[in-house]
Amino acid sequence: MSKTIRVCVTGAAGQIDYSLLFRIASGEMFGPEQKVALNLLEITPALDALKGVAMELDDCAFPLLEEIVMTDDVNVAMKDVNWALLVGSKPRGPGMERGDLIKENGPIFTSTGKAINDHAADDVRVVVVGNPCNTNCLIAMHNAPDVPRDRFHAMTRLDENRAKSQLAQKAGVPVTEVKNMVIWGNHSATQVPDYKNATISGKPAADVIGDLAYLQTEFTSTVAKRGAAIIAARGKSSAASAANGLIDHVKSLLTPTPEGEVFSSCVNSDGNPYGIPEGLIFSFPCRSNGDGTYEIVPGFELDQHLTEGVAKTVAELESEREVIKDLLG
Repeated sequence: MSKTIRVCVTGAAGQIDYSLLFRIASGEMFGPEQKVALNLLEITPALDALKGVAMELDDCAFPLLEEIVMTDDVNVAMKDVNWALLVGSKPRGPGMERGDLIKENGPIFTSTGKAINDHAADDVRVVVVGNPCNTNCLIAMHNAPDVPRDRFHAMTRLDENRAKSQLAQKAGVPVTEVKNMVIWGNHSATQVPDYKNATISGKPAADVIGDLAYLQTEFTSTVAKRGAAIIAARGKSSAASAANGLIDHVKSLLTPTPEGEVFSSCVNSDGNPYGIPEGLIFSFPCRSNGDGTYEIVPGFELDQHLTEGVAKTVAELESEREVIKDLLG
């Protein structure tokens, strides 16, 4: 751990990053002895707000935080970074369709991918949080042709955490009793929370809950629409929980996955082992050896309801890819 890890965080003056940056600097993401440097990227109008965030980081006197770089230049932001955490994206405005949002964010992630390709460290890994994160990740990946495709992730860990919490509450057990809660597909309303392969206290979750209708309707809907429910309740989108999901995601890549367990991540599909069309950024069950690499875990069998859900989320991702096909080179 002698080498300092350099981390780029985009949208660094935003809500999610205000919940994220201090936890990175404290050692929660990369470990209590790992020194970090932060490259913080913001749009020009938000640079003053970013200076305020940097002041607070300074005032915490974190022993592990070696340097803060603030910039509105994506090429400066990606210089020598080992991790690129792409949190910032243009939010969906009133009356904006999802396709419009995808088109608006396309150029942002095109330039970001090119900057990663040209300026990041050789071992860079990328996690996209800014929505629509699967397709934004696809754009960045295609615009960084020199970076191996298995270095790119989009985040469904927040969805996994939401699903675990719902099952734990329904079963009346601690959330630690819920394992292998896989999210399939897109981080959107079409995502597929896998109630069939999840376990509660070592037993199939469906058997413990004993209510298949609930799992196929209310449970799935609650997880998929949780973000909208939070906006309705607090007037703002998920921030602290999204930051926490990102920390969990990175820690899962940097910690050996316990035997028999998996975590969810959106990664590049090579067509195997589940027959998902090649080249989609799709959420699968994954496991890590603890060195930042991962493998997609085979052998998860889906029932008809889940299989139909996977087909819908595949179709949505294919339609999103069609919208931005001109950005894929």
